[in-house]
Amino acid sequence: MRYNKTAAARFISRPNRFIAQVDVNGRIETVHVKNTGRCKELLLPNARVILSEAENPARKTRYDLVAVEKAGLGLVNIDSQAPNKVMAEWLAGQGYDHVQPGIHIRTIPH
Repeated sequence: MRYNKTAAARFISRPNRFIAQVDVNGRIETVHVKNTGRCKELLLPNARVILSEAENPARKTRYDLVAVEKAGLGLVNIDSQAPNKVMAEWLAGQGYDHVQPGIHIRTIPH
């Protein structure tokens, strides 16, 4: 899975669970947070974050916040939709021609 049009920024604050304020090259930007969980141990003031530019130019926010740098761990993906996308890509590479989240398609023998 790859994100298109990424940009690095610095985390400022998170007014609510859906948005964050970040500094992108000296410009304060409101961004969509792709994880509604608390993430308090990750989203710390001045933390380096990675943004993905939205494909829809009509959106209220230009970017999605998808990852944050954590000392000792490196970049941590906080996009809550990423695991399903990564798994779907992996299953497609294993010969599955239909992948639907939440549905058991076939059992792999042990």
